Amino acid sequence: MTTDERAGAPVARLSTSETWRALYRHFRPHRWAVALGAAFTLVGAASALAQPLAAKALVDRLGGGGSITGILVLLTALVVLGTAVESVGAYILARTAESVVLTARRTLIGQLLRLRLPEMERTQPGDLMSRVTSDTTLLRSVTTQSVVSAGTGGLSLLATIALMGVMDPVLLGVTLGVIVLVVGATALVMPRIAQATKRSQEAVGEISTVLERAFGAFRTVKASGAEDRETAVVEDAARRAWRHGLRSAKWEAVAWSSVGLAVQVSFLAVLGIGGARVASGAIPVSTLVAFLLFLFYLIEPISELMEAATQYQVGSAAIARIQEAERLETETLTAPSGTGSGPAAVVFEDVAFHYRDDLPPVHQGVSFTVPGAGTTAFVGPSGAGKTTVFGLIERFYEATGGRVLVDGKDVRDWPLADLRASIGYVEQDAPVLAGTLRENLVFGAPDADDEQITQVLVRARLDALVERLPDGLETVVGHRGSKLSGGERQRVAIARALLRRPRLLLLDEATSQLDAVNEMALRDMVAEVSREVTVLVVAHRLSTVTLADRIVVMDAGKVRAVGSHHELMAADPLYGELAATQFLASAPRASSDAP
Repeated sequence: MTTDERAGAPVARLSTSETWRALYRHFRPHRWAVALGAAFTLVGAASALAQPLAAKALVDRLGGGGSITGILVLLTALVVLGTAVESVGAYILARTAESVVLTARRTLIGQLLRLRLPEMERTQPGDLMSRVTSDTTLLRSVTTQSVVSAGTGGLSLLATIALMGVMDPVLLGVTLGVIVLVVGATALVMPRIAQATKRSQEAVGEISTVLERAFGAFRTVKASGAEDRETAVVEDAARRAWRHGLRSAKWEAVAWSSVGLAVQVSFLAVLGIGGARVASGAIPVSTLVAFLLFLFYLIEPISELMEAATQYQVGSAAIARIQEAERLETETLTAPSGTGSGPAAVVFEDVAFHYRDDLPPVHQGVSFTVPGAGTTAFVGPSGAGKTTVFGLIERFYEATGGRVLVDGKDVRDWPLADLRASIGYVEQDAPVLAGTLRENLVFGAPDADDEQITQVLVRARLDALVERLPDGLETVVGHRGSKLSGGERQRVAIARALLRRPRLLLLDEATSQLDAVNEMALRDMVAEVSREVTVLVVAHRLSTVTLADRIVVMDAGKVRAVGSHHELMAADPLYGELAATQFLASAPRASSDAP
């Protein structure tokens, strides 16, 4: 398999054998249901094949002057039986197809939500969403109708050809000669259908990517007057999808027209040559009538095979994209088995880290010790590697050198669920999910009761906000918390982290959008929490840093110094400069965020 990059998303090209293996993996759990639907379809096809034979008997009976009542009843029964059985088979296959799509989506969603963070950062979210939605939809036809059509169509074709050969080998040779010539030429367009479909799906993925970007920064789009520009980008991707969709439709039309042309030319050839054979007495007229009926019935199995080939070409592009997403590296998560108790100790031992081999290192021999309860602040210029410390503790990333220890144990030796269950983490941008305020608070602690929620609300100074909201905790906060202020979102994120009752609390610039009153309240809360929890905070505000038990000064991916505020003011020039400039410049100012 080879891959390339397009719009930031990997595009896979699977070989035929890889495609069939992936197809069978989706097909296998439903193979008995597909077999049952195929059986009904075959019974319907067999009843259809019996109809020309009944018609031949009818013509012979008319020529001999016998009664035709029994034959007419038989023909009617064959038509009704064939229609009923094929309808049941079609329903079974359609139901199974929906089950295939459901299973594929459940598997893919579970896979994507367990992606390692570096994998997610390398891939466009909109493209991944497209694989879950539009690509899995294409499995509906290729894993059931395509497989069944190929099987039943092939068997029906062989049976029809065999019966036609029994009736008259000469006319069969004429028919096959025309059909093989036209259908052989049609097979040449199948790769073009696959290529056009794949590019159309890629363009659909680009549409999702651009829309996800625009909706994620909707206010910025409007404030920048960028609606027309973003619309143009989406329309450009939509036009590409339209163009490739038309190209696919064009080649599909060529393929289907070729089938009709083959049958029509065969009909004319058989009618002419067959008429001559009837006139010469080589075959009776009833044989010609039955042969012509078989010729028309030949349309259906050929069409089924053509449809199967077309659906395979369309579905192979979707399968390749799904397969590519399924091969992204994921984390192995199990239910937490226990996280211990009391504050957690954190040690970095000569830690090195870089995001990619082609990027400069973020950490170069970082070492420090956080013995337990208390507050440790990380300060330094932008890009010093402060936030990456938290990412390594959470194992969002793996250190490329050295060790990260929690409670004396390498984080790589911790069960991932246990490690993260012991940590409360407040991200830099304090994300709030669409839904109610209650859903956001209990997101990390779904078993929390009302008493615990109330205590956390008071601690995070959210109790007054809840009283003001029209529906209290059941108030919908909007997409990404758009109905809350920046400071309110930060306090929701802090409350969510505290509700987990962590042993280790990571705060990444958790006060950046708080007003002076709420920042002071948060400082008091952190001081209270730090008596029983290890608190690590990345801060740019002097007021937050001065109260820390220890301060780690970082610069260019290294630890320059560790100490208290007064010790560092006297001993470290960089810290003194930061305290005099950056920290003071970020000092709290009055805002409208006060509850």
